[in-house]
Amino acid sequence: MALTQQRRAIFHLLDETNPADGMASYFAFHHSDKRTILRPYPYAAIRAEGYVALSRTGMDLFRPFVTMRLPIHNMQTSTDVIYEAIDVGMAVILNAPSRYAPLLHALFNVQSEEELSLYRLRPSPFEPIINVLVTQDTAPNGLPRFFIRDRDNDVIGASATLNWQSPNFAEIGVTTKLGYRRRGWGRSVVSSMANYLLENGRTPLYVVAQNNAASIQLAESVGFADSGAREIMLQAVLNPRP
Repeated sequence: MALTQQRRAIFHLLDETNPADGMASYFAFHHSDKRTILRPYPYAAIRAEGYVALSRTGMDLFRPFVTMRLPIHNMQTSTDVIYEAIDVGMAVILNAPSRYAPLLHALFNVQSEEELSLYRLRPSPFEPIINVLVTQDTAPNGLPRFFIRDRDNDVIGASATLNWQSPNFAEIGVTTKLGYRRRGWGRSVVSSMANYLLENGRTPLYVVAQNNAASIQLAESVGFADSGAREIMLQAVLNPRP
């Protein structure tokens, strides 16, 4: 089955206008064809019951980044979806809705886990922060980057990049080096990226670990609000089928 047909078979499982489906929609529909393996279930179905996407990204050269949608009300079918798509013993980095956690814990040997909250920018009260130190260029993934450089030490103190972008959404990532925090630099570069995305017709998203108070504070200071969506990020290996 061609990738185009596979995407058509899972189209009804995702809402591209819903931020909670933003990342999954990107990897299912917009990630590079050459770096995407899509496994609808049943495989040849015209209208799939679930799917798994295995994507090659810059995050890890050896482990695929896995996203999925399962008929989680039916645990047997959900188990079938996973084992049809992923080989036993395969190491993966996996992102899924938090409601999948009990099933994933039962099937995978989980080596690390993060509980994530999804924040969405509120456009109406958003006012970009003007900081003349912010510079724009292109990141290694070909997407825009905004950064502030300490010219005295030739160090990029803070930068905002995009983890991915689809026609509707884009997820912002921010890095602030030790020694450059509490200067407002992280807030400035995130604000610049958010403004860029709004001007280009995309809604900015910000995913943060639930225990990362500093990152949450940064997001809220820019104008992001908790969408209520919860995700888990696992580094895991698929166990033999129970």
